[in-house]
Amino acid sequence: MRALPRLALIAAAALSLFGCSRPHDDVTRITVQRIFGECRSAGAGARNPDGECEIITGLLDQFQRENPDIRLKVNIAAWPGYDQLSAQFAAGDPPDLVTMHMSAISDYQSRGLIEPMGPGLESVGVDPAAFTRAAREGVTKNGQVWGLPFDNWAPLWHINLGQFRQAGLVRDGQPVLPTSADELLAQARQFKAATGNPYLVQAMANETASYTRNLYTYLMTQDAVFFTDPKHIKLTTPEAHRIVALFKQMYDEGLTTKDQDYPAATSGFMNGDGGVYLVGTWMIGTFEAESHTPGRPLADGYAVVPYPRLFGTKDAAFVDGHAWVVPHRDRTPAQRAAVYRLVKFLADHDYDWSRTGHLPSMQAVIDSPRFKALPHRQAIAPLATIGQTLPPQVQRQFAIQDIIGDEMASAITGRKPIDTALADAEHRVNDLLFHLL
Repeated sequence: MRALPRLALIAAAALSLFGCSRPHDDVTRITVQRIFGECRSAGAGARNPDGECEIITGLLDQFQRENPDIRLKVNIAAWPGYDQLSAQFAAGDPPDLVTMHMSAISDYQSRGLIEPMGPGLESVGVDPAAFTRAAREGVTKNGQVWGLPFDNWAPLWHINLGQFRQAGLVRDGQPVLPTSADELLAQARQFKAATGNPYLVQAMANETASYTRNLYTYLMTQDAVFFTDPKHIKLTTPEAHRIVALFKQMYDEGLTTKDQDYPAATSGFMNGDGGVYLVGTWMIGTFEAESHTPGRPLADGYAVVPYPRLFGTKDAAFVDGHAWVVPHRDRTPAQRAAVYRLVKFLADHDYDWSRTGHLPSMQAVIDSPRFKALPHRQAIAPLATIGQTLPPQVQRQFAIQDIIGDEMASAITGRKPIDTALADAEHRVNDLLFHLL
């Protein structure tokens, strides 16, 4: 007789489990892979509300709360994330949505590893015509849209206004900026004589990307066509030589910091080691917070601007950006719908992401009063118009960046003559592109 109650309990438990499992049958599971670090362990008290990690974590949490019928599995990849993504493709199990630099899209698009997103964007009412010009160009290849642009970023001039004031380089509360290479040298010498510090702060050790971004921007202002086609670069030119020669002269005269890696240069700028730090949009929030901290070197004033035009007649700036792309894999209709519901959510929250300092990808956000009210955003807003990416079909842009930066470092520090370094960079890049599969 005692066995009957036990069987009844087992049956009841089975029914209970079955009943609990039924709601989960209506849940659609998708995998999202992102970079930007992990910050939950820092605790609420240590969080930076305008940090990349904090904002993307908050947005994905909000989407999960508002869409209980979708279950997100969030993978956090170490920057820049491509080693992990390549391994997932090799294993046949890529994520459903992944953050990707616009400069990397061509590597995956050309191999059929990601899907064109135009039809999916249309299905949720996201119109690429609403993107800024710089964002739209960053995700468009062969006339098709291959990603949802999340932002554009660019290297900027971050300025210690207190030291500029000390050097007599502030007028009407704004920094006096050079308009030519000769003016830059003259102002940098004036700055060093007045402050005892170098004019430029640069991450020059183990940070070859910054050299390349400088070169790209100032080639663009000269309207130089340095990629003659997607498989060939031309760097043995007067336009490239004069850029490298300027930065070499700054180095030779001690008008820039030397031998600093990225952390050292960043902390050095915050500690007052120089006047202008060449680094990207993502540092605006950190430096703005420093400027409101009494007793800190930036408390006497902080400004940030796009690179001033030193060469040529064209206002231009090299930009890259983050985008969301959809890897090619089998999905159910429900999973595809869930992916694009999340894409729509991220597009609708472009303003929230812009608090990081990155430039919004939506023109309406750029034009909005709340974006303009954020610190320094009106100063950098022109990047949405003047920003340029490399030609969309150029592959291996990260590797090209490293090659050019390595050779520029050799020229600027005197290990190679400028023309030799540029010729070597040209040969190495073209050899890389020639051997692409």
